[in-house]
Parts: sequence; C-alpha cells; structure tokens
Amino acid sequence: MSMFAAWIVYPLVLLALCTGLGLLVDALSGRRLPGALIPPLGLVAMIVIGQFTTYSDATAELTVPVLVLLAAVGAALAFPWRFNSLDPWPMVVALAVFAVFAAPVVLSGEPTFAGYIKLDDTATWLAFTDRVMEHGTDIEGLAPSSYQRTLEVNFTQGYPVGVFVPFGTSQKLVGGDLAWVFQPYMAFLAAMLALALWEIAGGALRHPTLRALAVFVAAQPALLFAYSLWGGVKEVAAAALIALAAAVAPAAIRTGASVRDAIPLAVASGGLVGVLSPSGMVWLAPMLAVLMGLAVRRFGTREALLRAAAFALVLSVLFLPLVVGGIFSPFEQSWLTKETELGNLIEALNPIQALGIWPTGDFRVDPDATVLSVVLIVFGIAAAAVGLVAAWQRGSIALLLYAGSLIACVALVAVGSPWVGGKALATVSPMVLLLAIVGAASVLALDRVSGSVLLIAVAGGVLWSNALAYRDVQLAPYDQLVELEQIGEDFAGQGPALMTEYHPYGARHFLRELDGEGASELRANPVPLKDGKTAEKGEAVDVDELDLEGLFFYRTLVLRRSPTRSRPPAAYRLVRRGETYEVWQRPAVGAPIPQHLSLGGPGNPGDVPDCGEVSGLGLFALSKGATNVQIVAARAASVLDATSGELYVPLDDDYAAWLQGSFGGQVELFVDERLIGTARHQLNNEGGFTQLGEARLAAGSHRVELRFKGADLHPGSGVPPEVSPLLFVPTEEDVDELVSVDIAHAERLCGERWDWIEAVQP
Repeated sequence: MSMFAAWIVYPLVLLALCTGLGLLVDALSGRRLPGALIPPLGLVAMIVIGQFTTYSDATAELTVPVLVLLAAVGAALAFPWRFNSLDPWPMVVALAVFAVFAAPVVLSGEPTFAGYIKLDDTATWLAFTDRVMEHGTDIEGLAPSSYQRTLEVNFTQGYPVGVFVPFGTSQKLVGGDLAWVFQPYMAFLAAMLALALWEIAGGALRHPTLRALAVFVAAQPALLFAYSLWGGVKEVAAAALIALAAAVAPAAIRTGASVRDAIPLAVASGGLVGVLSPSGMVWLAPMLAVLMGLAVRRFGTREALLRAAAFALVLSVLFLPLVVGGIFSPFEQSWLTKETELGNLIEALNPIQALGIWPTGDFRVDPDATVLSVVLIVFGIAAAAVGLVAAWQRGSIALLLYAGSLIACVALVAVGSPWVGGKALATVSPMVLLLAIVGAASVLALDRVSGSVLLIAVAGGVLWSNALAYRDVQLAPYDQLVELEQIGEDFAGQGPALMTEYHPYGARHFLRELDGEGASELRANPVPLKDGKTAEKGEAVDVDELDLEGLFFYRTLVLRRSPTRSRPPAAYRLVRRGETYEVWQRPAVGAPIPQHLSLGGPGNPGDVPDCGEVSGLGLFALSKGATNVQIVAARAASVLDATSGELYVPLDDDYAAWLQGSFGGQVELFVDERLIGTARHQLNNEGGFTQLGEARLAAGSHRVELRFKGADLHPGSGVPPEVSPLLFVPTEEDVDELVSVDIAHAERLCGERWDWIEAVQP
C-alpha cells in the first residue's frame, strides 16, 4: 500500500463515514450538536452499529454496506450543508494532532506501524479485525493455527471488539492490508479526541488561539502518545470516547432539554462499553452520578428519574449484543487484577505520569534530565490544581464532568493489576493535562510573566517528552512484512505452515490463510523439540532442533533467512527465496519421515560426522524394512565470524555480510575502510539477521568495522543497537544442494562438514 493511500485516502474515507453517521445522530437528537462533535459521534455510532452487525457470521459482511448506507442517509438529512458556518479552529487543531501522532511513521517514509518489538498486541488486533469484519466473533470452521487460537482464547470470553469496526470498515473500502492502515487509524482516533476536547475547553477558555493551544497539547499527553506507539488502540479510543461523553453530557440537562438531547450521551456511552466492556461504565459512573444530581435540581426528582429511566432503556438496547454474546469483564480475569501482573511493564507506573509530562524515550523508566523533569512536573501539577479551581469558578460543567474520570482512574489503579493501572493512567491523562493548560491560562490572565512561564513549562514538557518517544519509536520493518503479506497471498490454502522464529504478525495475521503457526507462538499443535519440550514464547528455534514427526505435520515452512540456519529435511524443496524469507514445501502426501542425523548446534550450521554414525544411519533404516536406501547429506554454510573486527577469508570470493540483532539509527559496514553497505531501523526478534551488503573479498585478513550513527531526525533513530554476531558467507555457495550416495558408498560422506545426513527411501 502506498503512503498516499494509507495516510490520505484512508483517513478521508473514515472521516466521511464518521461525518455522515454523526449527522444522523445529530438529526435524531434534534440538530443541535456543535459541528466539532459530529465526526467523533459518528465514530461511536459506527462502533455501536457494528456491535449488532458483527454479532453473527450471517450479518458480519453487511457491516460495511449498512454503515455506508446510514452515513449517506445522515448526509442527506443534513442537506443543504452549511459549510460557511463551520468553525475552522477545531478542524485545524484536529489536523495538527493527527500530524503529531502520524509523524513517527510518516517521516519514516513507509506505511508501517509502531511498537513492533515492545508489544505484540497489534498482531492480535489485526487478527480480530480481519475475522470480525467477515465472520463476526464466530470461529467455527477455522483450522487449527495461531490465528485460530488467538481468536478462540479471546472471543470465547466475550472480548469487546467495538473499536475494530471503524478500523476494518474503512480498510474494506480502501483496500490493502490492515497492517498498513493501523497507525493512520490510531492518529485518526487522536484527532477525534482533539475535537471532543475542543468542545470541553470552550467553557473555560474563550480565546480561540489559547483554546487551540490547550487542545493541541492536551490531546498528546506523553503517556497516551507512548501507548499509541505501543499499539494501544483501546487506550486512545477510550480517551476520545470519555472526552466525547463529557462534551455531550451538558446538553442533556440544559434549559429546555428534551429526552432526545440525551441520545448523543447514550450513543457515546454505548460506544465506550463496546470498546472497554463493563469497565467502560466505571469511567462513566462518576459523570452520570453528577449529571443525575444536576438533573434533579433542574427538572425535579420525578422528571429526572423518568429521563434516567429512558436513558437506561436506550443503553440496555445498545448493550444487547454484548449481553447476548457474553460480556468480557476484566474484573473476572484474575491476571488483570493480580498485583504481580506487569505485562510488558518493568514495574507499576508512577501515578504522576497521568499529568502527561515524562521526558524519556521509554515511559517505563525514569525521565531524562531528572532535575529539569521534576521542575516541569511540579509546575504541571500546580497548574492542574489551578485549572480545577478555575473550571469550578467559571461553571465549566463539561470540564468538571470530565474531571470526574479521575475518580474512575483511581478505582481502576487500586483494583486492577499494574498493567491495567497503566492503561487507566494513559486514558485519563488528556483530562489532567487539559486542566493544567487551563490553569496556566488562568494564571496568564492575572500575570503575564508567571502565566507564560507556566504555560511554556507544561507545553514544553509534553512536546519534549513526545520528541524523545519519537526518537526511540520501534517501527515494524516494512519490507520484511510485505514479504510475509505476499507469501500469505500466494500460498493461501497450502498449509498448514510453520514459522520457526517468534513472529506474531506472521503467525497470527499474514499467514492466516495458510493455517500458520509459530514454534514459539500461541499454537494449536505443540511443535515439540527433539528433547520433548516446546519452545518458550519469544524463542527462535532451528528446524534441526524440532522433532521430525512434529515438523512433518507442516506442509509449508516459512523460514527467516540466516547464515546459520539449517536446511529443512530432504523432503522439503525451496519454492521461494526473498530478501528476508524462504518458503519450503514438502509433497502434500507421500512424504515419509526419514532417519535423520543432526550435525552442528545453535549458531553452528554444521559439523564433521563420525563414519560409524553415517553407516549406522543407513543400516538402521534397512532394519526398519526400508529398501533401496539412499544417504542424503545437506551442505553446511561456510560461515566466517567477523564479530571481533578481524576477518580471515580463505578464498577469493563474493561474500554477504549478515548482522544479528536490532538497531534503530543508521549502521554502516566498512571492510578495509571501504563502505560495503548501510541499513537503518532493523528490528528483529531473537535470532533475526539483517543482510548489510555484499563485496568481493580477496583471500587473507581484513579489517571490519561497524559504525553506528546514533540518534538524528529520523523516527526511531535513538533505538540503541543490540547486535552480535557479524558473519560473512560466500554468496554463490549453494548450501541447499543435496548430495546423495548409495548406502554402500556412505563412507564418501565421512571427513567432510555437513549440515545433516539422512537415510531416505526414494
């Protein structure tokens, strides 16, 4: 997918759908909604409607046409459109926020996504969305695979999938793979947050420039921005929907309000529960309690109760798909309430991070420039306290209702695990930061110097924090994943398939049509090692480490290219070799399991066999009733280790350089001060190699040097290098060629270095 399609066409299509559906909600509620709230209300309408259409397999594929039709109806009801009455300020601010959240990917020049190694949740979100848009949460008929297991583990517990409906709907209209529009969707959610904050800020900040600055900063608190670079789609969506609920809530109790004025709040509430499950009501409870008290004062107890009953009735209808489908409750999942459950955190997050200022490239660790960071945080806390007082004094109902979400956050942090607590802090952070900006603006009205210092401290702290997160963002290697995408399309139906590296995006998403599994991933089949154990999550294994019976279960092998990998058994043939991946296949039927002698070990692709072992291999096959036995040997690669900086080349030849590990900034490889190759931002899970370049080298000793450029203006350039070893292999050496001899001449294989040897019956 092109950058234009991902970052221009996709958001515009999504915006058009949201606007049309928002206009429909506006029409149902009496056409009194501010223009800035139309798109975010359309977003929650997509979520709410999608919960009904994706409930079953029979209606899932109707989701897109139904949403398009309803958006068109909403646009028709609003005709003629009054473009001249639109306020440009919220649109400009929303676009600016979109640009901030887009920058870490857009400035890389590739339509990729963030959080590649830090967290693998995005792989699960892609699997969810693909299935939900075509079959709902029905997993009947799926063959055993990592994709099937991912869905089974979550869907059978009633996991909420509302947030994935807008994501998948727009992708269906634009085309391309979901992976390439995930980050645009995340940025779009942040823009919707900005639009909701614009309406909330209006009661406390009248000046449009100051209001725009407040919203621009408040929509990008450091913790929420960091979660967006982790694939935290639910956190960003929840932050937007909580703000939206606070923005539309005052309309339900204004003078002359009718029951219809509560429709936007009901839709926002239904959407939030569709995203978060019942925990969404935890966020809404303080807001609704205060709103009920205000309704009693304004309308009287009887009328307020009648309105509350009507509101509850609408909500119960909106919650129907969740109730029938079995609501997922985080409080019923023991791992979500355990004090020891950290997930990918190092330790529980500091509650102060809810302020939105945390200057570090990794939000899990303490800030950089500690003294300055403490000063900025103290200023921010003081500003937030002033902002809360100012909101009360100015009677900003929306902002006060929004501030009530802090109560919900405290409850979730107290009851939930540190993993849940971190999510809660990220979700509430736009509110705390908005209060801080309002507070700084209030001081500015009293004293220009003090107010300016406070405003600069808060805004500067946020922007500094996010600049560091931009520097250290972990972007998915686009070229590698495009290869997997193509393999998944070209070999669809030719599974089951196995990946021996840890690659959740391949196993859970790109290879789903091959019934792909990862040896160290969530799997339906055990994929045992030769010692009877199974690989731990995140571990890379070699095909020669796997039990042959378990390996031969898989018709197709999708293997990461590596100078140290073993060739698959003789029954497998190479059918594709790309820059990063190879595809090997055995016959669909009639591939007997051979007698196999593994040589070498981890990181060492071969060894010299004992002659007795070679002869005994064939004799053992004969004893099992085999006839016409052949001894087949796979050549081992001639690997030269240059990790020390010294390289000895035995023969004049063309050599390829391979570097294991990950790095963010640009890496240059020099051999005898001659530049051989460069690479940038190559992130790999355990065991992954990157080919840096090729060169003609003469026999003899050579000086090898890796030069790391470090952080620059490129996103992710601050990711520190974690690399080793650096290996060279001859480019023309065909290590996949097999040597076959009759059993009577097995001794010919003695004294040479091989990857493995097999006794096979042709």
